[in-house]
Amino acid sequence: MRLAALALAAVGCAVAAPAREPDLVNAEWPASWVTCPGAPARGTGVYHFRKQLTLARRPEAFVIHVSADNRFLLFVNGVRVGEGPARADLDHWRYETYDLAAHLHAGANVIAATVWNYGGFAPVVQMSDQTGFLVQGDTPAESDANTDASWEVEPERGQGFAPVRQADVPNYYAATPPETFDAALYDWDWTDPERSSGPSWVHAVAVGTGEAGRYPHGCPSGTGSGLNRWLLVPDPLPAMAYEPAEAGRIVRSRGLGDAAALPARIAPHTEATVLFDRGAMTTGFARLEFSGGKGAELRVTYAEALVDAHGRKGNRNEVEGRSILGLVDTVACDGGDHRSWTSLSWRAWRYLQVDVRTGDEALTLGGLGVTFTGYPFVERGGFSASDPDLATIWKVGVRTARMNAHETYSDCPYWEQLQYLGDTRIQALISYTAFGDDRLARQALDAYDASRSDEGLTQSRYPSALPQYIPTFSLLWIGMLHDYWMYRPDPAPLARWVPHTRGVLEWYARHLRADGLLGRMPWWNFGDWTADFVFGVPPQDADGGSALLSLDYMAALRDGADLEEAVGNPALAAGYRERAAAVGRAVFARCWAPEAGLLAETPARTHFSEQANAMALLMDVVPPADRGRLVDVLLGAKAPVSLSAASIYFRFYVARALDHAGMADRYLGTLGPWRGMIARGLSTWAETEEPTRSDDHAWSAHPTYDLLTLVAGIHPASPGFAAVRIAPQPGSLTEVSATLPHPAGPLLVHYVLKDATWTFEVTLPPGVTGTLEWNGAATPLKPGPNTLRAVRR
Repeated sequence: MRLAALALAAVGCAVAAPAREPDLVNAEWPASWVTCPGAPARGTGVYHFRKQLTLARRPEAFVIHVSADNRFLLFVNGVRVGEGPARADLDHWRYETYDLAAHLHAGANVIAATVWNYGGFAPVVQMSDQTGFLVQGDTPAESDANTDASWEVEPERGQGFAPVRQADVPNYYAATPPETFDAALYDWDWTDPERSSGPSWVHAVAVGTGEAGRYPHGCPSGTGSGLNRWLLVPDPLPAMAYEPAEAGRIVRSRGLGDAAALPARIAPHTEATVLFDRGAMTTGFARLEFSGGKGAELRVTYAEALVDAHGRKGNRNEVEGRSILGLVDTVACDGGDHRSWTSLSWRAWRYLQVDVRTGDEALTLGGLGVTFTGYPFVERGGFSASDPDLATIWKVGVRTARMNAHETYSDCPYWEQLQYLGDTRIQALISYTAFGDDRLARQALDAYDASRSDEGLTQSRYPSALPQYIPTFSLLWIGMLHDYWMYRPDPAPLARWVPHTRGVLEWYARHLRADGLLGRMPWWNFGDWTADFVFGVPPQDADGGSALLSLDYMAALRDGADLEEAVGNPALAAGYRERAAAVGRAVFARCWAPEAGLLAETPARTHFSEQANAMALLMDVVPPADRGRLVDVLLGAKAPVSLSAASIYFRFYVARALDHAGMADRYLGTLGPWRGMIARGLSTWAETEEPTRSDDHAWSAHPTYDLLTLVAGIHPASPGFAAVRIAPQPGSLTEVSATLPHPAGPLLVHYVLKDATWTFEVTLPPGVTGTLEWNGAATPLKPGPNTLRAVRR
C-alpha cells in the first residue's frame, strides 16, 4: 500500500497505519534532508541537485515524495515534473508526491531539482528553517532515489534574488522578490551529467532526517526527534495548474528597427522597449527567448496597471501618456543562441514591459511565452440575467477568485500573497458556490487552527513568517467554520476545529466591560478601511465601548453556539447564546441614538458608521420598527448625521444585513462600485475605491457569491446543504439563470417575468429537497425539475 493512501489515516490525534517497510507515517524516513556543503544555511541561494538512476526496465510505477526549504522545481530526464512544497509552517511542512514512471526509461536516468532559499528577501508567506532538499521513495523499490550523499549538488551562480526597490513598488509589498539572471554564469546543462561536471559539483551533505509530522491536521506536535525542524505531512491539494496562456498584444514599442512585433533584431548600442497588454490580469510565468546580444541587459517589469505622470492609474485600458511602474526582473545576456529564461517564482500582471539595452552585439528578441499557474479550480457555477452587466460582474469576480488561489488563498497576488482571514472567508464561500471545491478552504481552516497563540487567538494571516494578530479576524474564523458546516456535507473536521474556537471566545470574554460592551483590547482591532477609522480601527471611548467590535463578538458567539450544538455541547451552546443576547442588549442600551434613529459607534454617540448599523441590523439588535430606516440609510438615504461609509470589503456584510432584513430585492442597487470598476477598465476587483494600491483583491469578489445567494436566492436550509431554500430576489430584473454546484450535483434555476407573472424553474440534485419562498409563502420542492408560477410582487 502506498503512502498516499495512508497519510490521511489520522483521526483526531491518533494515527493508525499498517506495519510496513519503511513506515513513512510514524517513523523517521530513511532519506535525509540534504544541502550544499559550505552554503549558508539561511542565506540567499539557488542550488541544483541531481541523482543518476540506472534501471533495467521502465517501471510501471515509481512513486517518490519530495520536499524542500524554501522551494523546489523537479525534473526527470530534463522534463519539468512539478514544484513545491505547498507553503505551510514547520510543524506541518508539506511534501509532494509524484509517480515518475512516465518519465523514466531503461538505462540511465537523471532525477534533478532546482532548490532555492530567498534568504532575507523572502516573502512574508514563506516560513523556513534552512536550505534543504528531500526525496523519499514510497517503497523499497524506489529507495535508490532517497536523498543522501550519493546526490550531487552545485550552487547556481547565475541565478538569484534582489531587494525590492521602493521606487518600483511604492506601496506596502510583501510578495516574492525581484530575480536576477546572468546567462554567462548560468549552468545551462545542469540536468545532464555528461555535459555538466567538474569541481562545482560536490556530494550533498545531510542536515537532518526525514520525519513525519504525525498530525497532518494540526494536533499538537511535540513528537519530533529534535534532529530537524521540518515535520512532514502530505500536501492535501492537487497540483497547481501549469497551462499555456496568451502573452497579449503589443501596445507600444520602440527600438525594434523595422519589426512591428517579435521576433525582432535590436541593433548594437540601442535601447528598445516592448509593452504587452494581456487585457486581463493573470498569475504565471513569463518566458523570454533571445539569441546573441552578448553584454545586453533585459529588464522585465510587471504591473497591474499603467500610471500617468502623477502616479495615478485612471482608466486601466489607456496606454497613451502612461508608463509602467512595478516589480522588475533583470537578465544579463551571454551571446548564446536560443536562450530561454523564466523566473523561479510566479508573477502577477496585466501589463508586462521588456526593456532592452544592447552592448557591442545585436540581440534577437525571439518572443514572449506565458504559462498560467494557480489552484486548478473548475468553474461549475454560473449566472446571467436580463442585465448583461451582471454576467460581467460574475466573470470578473471569478477571475479575481482564481488569481488569488494558489497553494493558499491570497489577499492580492501582486502585493502580498498572504492568506488573510478577512479575505479567505469570502474566498471560501466563492469556492463552494462557484467552483464546488472545498479543498483549498479546508487547507485554510487547518492553517488558522495551527496558527493559534497561547492566548487563544488565531493569527490574522497564515502561514506567515511575521506574526500578526487581528482579533476580529479570529472571530471571522468561527464564522468561516460555520459557513463550512452549512455548505459542505462532511462535518468530521468540526471535531478538531470547534474545541479551539473556545479560546477565541474566552479571550473576548476577558475583555468585556461591566456594562457588557468590549473594553480596550490589545493587537490590531481592525473593523474596516473607511474614513474616521484610524488604520481601520473603529472609534472607541477612552475605555473602549466599540459597538462594531462588540457586535462582531456577538455574531461569533451565535455561530459558536451553533457549532457547539452540532458537536454535542448543548449547555455550552446555550451559554454562548445567553452571552450574545446580553452583548446585544448592552449595545442597544448604550449606543442607540433615538434622535438620529441610528446606532452610534460608542456610548458617547458622537460618531456613526454604516458598519455598526449593518451589524446591528444583521444581529437584530434594533427593534423591528427601526429596521426599515437602517436599511434606507445603508442604501444611501439621507441621514440626520454623517456616517463612515462601508468599504468594498465590508459591503459583503451590508449585503448579508439586507438579506436578513428581507430587503435583498434592493441589493442590485448597491453594485455601483463594481460597475464603476468595469467602466475604468479593471479586469479584477480592486482593494478599495480609487486611489487603490491593489487592482486584484480577493475580498472585493463577493458579488459572485451574492448573485447566487441573494439574487438567485440559493441558500442552504440545513447543515451540509442537505436541504435548500430558494428565495429569489430579482429586483428590477425580468430574467435570471444560475447554476450552483451543490455537493449532490448541479442545482439550476431559471426565472422569467412575463405578463406580470413569474415562472420559476428549479432543478434540484438527486436526493435533495427544499422550498421556494415567494411573497411570504413557502412551496415544497422535490429532487429533479420543479416549475412554479406566481404573480409579480
